[in-house]
Amino acid sequence: MHAFDVLGDPVRRRILELLAEGEQAAGALTTKIQEEYGISQPAVSQHLRVLRDNGFATVRADGVRRLYAIDPDPLREVDAWLARFRGFWSQRLDALATELARGKRQRRLRATTEDDE
Repeated sequence: MHAFDVLGDPVRRRILELLAEGEQAAGALTTKIQEEYGISQPAVSQHLRVLRDNGFATVRADGVRRLYAIDPDPLREVDAWLARFRGFWSQRLDALATELARGKRQRRLRATTEDDE
């Protein structure tokens, strides 16, 4: 499965967001996803399996619990692929930063002028 096929599903993206906070027990992930998406435990398990089978998540046993964590390697590959396209939005973000700085400078000048009056 291609990385974007894995990441194209909102449930799997949410699981990765939760895992970005740190290692999580399968039960805790399942509870959170069930609350947010109203899907069954087997459906959550299937999403965890897709993440694991495609290298986005690792799992380790801790007694009877299964602890999931992010494997960053596939995300690095996605980031590298996206790097070709960053120029399309980074120039706009740079322009936005310039405009924000200009606005702050103008507000400071106005505040200074008003204080002098």
